[in-house]
Amino acid sequence: MVTEGDGQAAGRPIKGVGTLTKKDFASDQEVRWCPGCGDYAILSAVQGFFPELGIPPEKIVFVTGIGCSGRFVYYMDTYGVHGIHGRAPAIASGLATARPDLAVWIVTGDGDALSIGGNHLIHALRRNINLKILMFNNQIYGLTKGQYSPTSEEGKVTKSTPFGSLDHPFNPVGLALGAEATFVARSIDVDRQHLVDVLRAAAAHQGTAFIEIYQNCNVFNDEAFIALTGKDAKVQNQIRLQHGKPVVFGSDGEKCVYVEFDGSLRIGTTADIPAELVYVHDAHAGNPGAAECSGTWPGPCTAS
Repeated sequence: MVTEGDGQAAGRPIKGVGTLTKKDFASDQEVRWCPGCGDYAILSAVQGFFPELGIPPEKIVFVTGIGCSGRFVYYMDTYGVHGIHGRAPAIASGLATARPDLAVWIVTGDGDALSIGGNHLIHALRRNINLKILMFNNQIYGLTKGQYSPTSEEGKVTKSTPFGSLDHPFNPVGLALGAEATFVARSIDVDRQHLVDVLRAAAAHQGTAFIEIYQNCNVFNDEAFIALTGKDAKVQNQIRLQHGKPVVFGSDGEKCVYVEFDGSLRIGTTADIPAELVYVHDAHAGNPGAAECSGTWPGPCTAS
């Protein structure tokens, strides 16, 4: 197919570009992550999705920081910058501002983005430059061999917290919404279709898009997300949000999110809740309160 567009704005297809394939975005470098790492699945999903954008590799730039996710830039056959720790948003902001004709994507991790890079991340989000940020969250420092990270749960025993972490973890979705990001989403490494759907929506968004991707580190934090990936558990614990649709989940939609009379959002049994009280997701709502609640479920949360 031949794509259309003038190529003057980042993310638009370039006129005259022929059919692209996954191979066009795979570099000749040996992919070197630990066997079984969730990064492989994310890389494959990204490389498989990018051809449909109709943007040639030379019009795309990946910027990474330090950490296991930092190696991503070597495996994409595009332009790339492997920056210093936490500074990928700063580098990418300058690049996207100076070259609005390029599609600029950031790949970062929970340590890189939320610890030393936290300041750069929140300002990139509030400035709303045309960037796409993929934050791999494995709730651990993997490259440095297993220290707790800003998203590790309280009480987490690691090499740097032998008696358990005392810190309360960041909620990346809540942080992004608090910085007034204009596109915020969450996906998971093993659900390729959902991840690609989110990537597609992010690519179409004009402005900064932030995607948190739960990513399993099978060496230092294996099965951190087993409640969302286990064969029997995932259907009961994953809450899929679709614009304009009632929020129901479970194998047969037997659970729902509903609005309590005090304005809080709660989880209940669908059959017991009047249909008019079941929460309907609005992806374009001006008040991010409900979205902040969705990032912290289960449990009651006031959305107003």
